[in-house]
Amino acid sequence: MQFTDIIPSIGAELTGATYEDLVKPEVFEQLVRNVHERQLVVVRAVELTPAQQIDLARRLGRPVPFVMSKYRHPEYPELMISSNEVRDNKPIGVARVGNFWHQDSTFVADPAPFTMLHGVTVPSTSGHTLFASAESVYQRLPKAWQERLADAIGVHTVAKRLRIGPEHVGLSAAEFKAHAEAAHPPVKHPMIRFDDVTGRPYLYGSREYMEGVVGLDPNETEEFFSLVDSLITDPEHVYTHQWTTNDLLVWKTKTTYHAATAVEPGANRTVHRVSIETAE
Repeated sequence: MQFTDIIPSIGAELTGATYEDLVKPEVFEQLVRNVHERQLVVVRAVELTPAQQIDLARRLGRPVPFVMSKYRHPEYPELMISSNEVRDNKPIGVARVGNFWHQDSTFVADPAPFTMLHGVTVPSTSGHTLFASAESVYQRLPKAWQERLADAIGVHTVAKRLRIGPEHVGLSAAEFKAHAEAAHPPVKHPMIRFDDVTGRPYLYGSREYMEGVVGLDPNETEEFFSLVDSLITDPEHVYTHQWTTNDLLVWKTKTTYHAATAVEPGANRTVHRVSIETAE
């Protein structure tokens, strides 16, 4: 077994591994080392039960039950079910999630540092996941923007991505925004952060989970978001993961941008997701 780089800026891939291989200390140590160095690890076609996925997650840190209980696995609350499948006239998971470029949960004060995704039922021709490195984005920022953002603070919010429910009918746009911010207050993070393990700098933030950067006016804010959008989506620096059954993906939430693509009509897609906090 050997880890190989996927594209220069992000990702390492391991093929031919089983669960029994991954729990060997020397193999799991290699996996963790590659997660830190390459930000994303793809283990191709590794059959896992939910219990085995949680076991692997526990070797990395502490699995965190998904905040919305109705989308948790019925037997394993640490697993979130992301799925467009319907059984007995009920969705078995959250059908449409993460279809925009983001770093996981920047809108909370202390996001879990790792995410683990296992492909249970996955189409090969749609429902891909795109990845880009926040370290690479920082490196490709114009020097003037690197200097401008060196001590800058970003304001992060989930308000742009909250879905309108029946309880919000009749609210104005301003009222809905106020309601969202009361339920999920904006948080502030440094725009330029340094990885805890490698020490490398990276950009922290993106359009959909941010109000803006403290001190930038609306025109400057739009200029900043447009620049970041262009750097994240530059085809030379994007890895498109085309899923195969039982793929296992592990990534660092702070240094990894990602986005899900649409699932073609008639195709089923179910993946099991675990957020992993650092072990105490």
